[in-house]
Amino acid sequence: MALGLMTDVELRARDALSRSAIYVLREIEVELDGGAIRLTGSVDSFYHKQLAQELVKNVLDGVEVVNALRVVYNRERKPALRPWE
Repeated sequence: MALGLMTDVELRARDALSRSAIYVLREIEVELDGGAIRLTGSVDSFYHKQLAQELVKNVLDGVEVVNALRVVYNRERKPALRPWE
């Protein structure tokens, strides 16, 4: 979604996630769905799913948060660099 078209509620939710030290939370999609904020995308764990929801709830007092995040355990990861290879 273009930044200029986002509502204040969406911007506050996006800002809360973008300031997270956990990079995967910065990639979560945020959209206004009726009167609720919907979180979509995928994360590595149920902990990250819950953390994203709580971060958004804390900045949007009284706004319903629909957590539609998928937990994907086996996401492709870059292999660790090994100096002997």
